[in-house]
Amino acid sequence: MTKIRISTNYGDLVVKLYDQTPLHRDNFIKLVKEGFYEGTLFHRVIKGFMIQGGDPDSKDAPKGKRLGSGDVGYTIPAEIEPSLFHKRGALCAARQGDQVNPERRSSGCQFYIVWGEKFSGSKMDQMDRQYQMQAINEVFSQLASQHRDEIMQMRRDRNRDALMDLRQQLEAEANAIVVEKGLGRIPEERRNAYMSEGGTPFLDNQYTVFGELESGFDIVEKIQNVQTDEADRPLEDVKILSATII
Repeated sequence: MTKIRISTNYGDLVVKLYDQTPLHRDNFIKLVKEGFYEGTLFHRVIKGFMIQGGDPDSKDAPKGKRLGSGDVGYTIPAEIEPSLFHKRGALCAARQGDQVNPERRSSGCQFYIVWGEKFSGSKMDQMDRQYQMQAINEVFSQLASQHRDEIMQMRRDRNRDALMDLRQQLEAEANAIVVEKGLGRIPEERRNAYMSEGGTPFLDNQYTVFGELESGFDIVEKIQNVQTDEADRPLEDVKILSATII
């Protein structure tokens, strides 16, 4: 497993890259070898959430300049693995939103390190119920699409009773499938991590997680506490001095 030391003016971070996400791993290694990150900033810092860096436009950027749009001219196909999640210290790829990026392709250079918060058991239970409901709705939509012609005919006939019966049947089927396959449930390991370590579970399965912090949690904690402007840029630059393979 490849490890990278990211030296900042606040101290050193050591991250290890996952082999389960080879496209992101190899791209990050390539940029590190090229010295791409030297002189860039952690340009977006949100307390209790994450710190983001890797924008080439942040090199020598004057104070107050809005950052976050810089790139390397390419994106990386999403490598969203269910087993890799947004626990505290997770190294993840930034990307554009779903509206313009439905394939959830990652930025070729920008990344973030998760801080997040610790969740209580009751909050995790609530999140579990929300995820299960989302899973039920998704399965229901898939089942309904299989009965599209039948549903359209019932609507033309204004057969409300038949529509209601079919809806109840599909809801029951969707619930049964979700329970049988365990869909929407937060795995125990992940649940325990969010309760004991913290993180940002609402980002799971949406962004590629391609590594994790091995050391330097105290440095990330300091960085996520710095003062920022209205665009979440630190008032005093948080600079990456070097990034090297170790």
